Amino acid sequence: MNLTPNKAANATRNLSDDALQSAEQAVESTRNFANDSLDKAGDKVRELRREVDPLVEQITSKVQQLASRGAEYAHDARERAQQQINRYADATGRYVAEQPVRSVLIAAATGAAIAAAILLLSRNDSKPRRNRY
Repeated sequence: MNLTPNKAANATRNLSDDALQSAEQAVESTRNFANDSLDKAGDKVRELRREVDPLVEQITSKVQQLASRGAEYAHDARERAQQQINRYADATGRYVAEQPVRSVLIAAATGAAIAAAILLLSRNDSKPRRNRY
C-alpha cells in the first residue's frame, strides 16, 4: 500500500474529525448526565420539602400551644400570689387593729434587731481580715 501525502493528510484529518466527534459526544453525554442528576436532585429536594413542611407546621402549632399554656399558668400563679398577699395584708391589718400596742412593740423589736445586725456586720467589715491558713 502506497501512502501519498494527500492520502496521509486525509487519513489524519479523518482521525482528528473522529476524535473531535467522539469528544463532542462525550461532552454532550456528560452534560446530559449532569442535567439529569440536577433534575433528580431538584425533585428530591421538592419531595423532602413537601414532607417537612407539615412537620414544621405541627411543631409550630405545638410551640404556640405550649407558649399559650405557659402564659396562662403564669397569669394564674400571679393571681394566686396576689390573693395570698392580700390575705396576709388583711390579717396584718386586723392584728394591728386588734393589738396596737403589741404591734408597735413587735415593730420596734424588729427594727432594733435589724439595726444591731447592721452594726455587727459593719464592725466586722472594718476589721482587717487575716488569712486563717
